[in-house]
Amino acid sequence: MKILLARASANGDSGEVPVAAVILDEHGRCIGHGRNRRERCQDPLGHAELVALSQAAAIRRDWRFNPCTLLVTLEPCPMCAGALLQARMGTVVFGAYDRKRGGLGGCLDLAKDSSAHHHMRVVGPWMQDRAADQLEAWFRQRRRRTR
Repeated sequence: MKILLARASANGDSGEVPVAAVILDEHGRCIGHGRNRRERCQDPLGHAELVALSQAAAIRRDWRFNPCTLLVTLEPCPMCAGALLQARMGTVVFGAYDRKRGGLGGCLDLAKDSSAHHHMRVVGPWMQDRAADQLEAWFRQRRRRTR
């Protein structure tokens, strides 16, 4: 998570919301990584989790991730949580809760919803204080710049 927070911080320096994600296979090897790129690519699907999922699917040549783990610095939003369920991700580990838009417990919990056809393990928050502080500092700085 410390490495992901450093990657997220670097991404924040480029103007993106500082979020980073990595997918590990069942042997602990990185098979996909991503950082938010919505601004850079003008892509509403440019969330770190989706970037990592797309890369990992191409590497695995499979869309099913039952034995894999996604680590991400911020709790996935409902769009990303839905994609992780669809991809049958085995485990999701997140840094900070997203109390406004979180899809895995912060605001709503798609993993525990009765409509969820797949049950993934959700671990978080992990390093909550550091992950939340990083995001809060970035948004504080951004608000100052826009005034």
